[in-house]
Amino acid sequence: MNWRIVLLAFTTLFLAELGDKTQLAVFTLVTETRSPWAVFFGASLALVAVTLIGALFGGWVTRHVPARYLKIAAGLLFVGIGSFVICQAFAELVHKS
Repeated sequence: MNWRIVLLAFTTLFLAELGDKTQLAVFTLVTETRSPWAVFFGASLALVAVTLIGALFGGWVTRHVPARYLKIAAGLLFVGIGSFVICQAFAELVHKS
């Protein structure tokens, strides 16, 4: 095991996730459920699963799909998810009024 790569991956992802949508989603879930430990364990398992998928299939995908297409797809996915979250937030505001 190359511990320099482990430290690099940890540091990079830790800094990238601070204040990111994942952390905001965790804040929201804890606020709604009032179950911080359950959210922590569920979110941790989700991050492990997503990271495993990325690590296992990342090399294969980049060999078969050009990087520019991946960037476009990722951007569209982020816009789609963001739009969905905003629509849900507005819907909740309307129902509370």
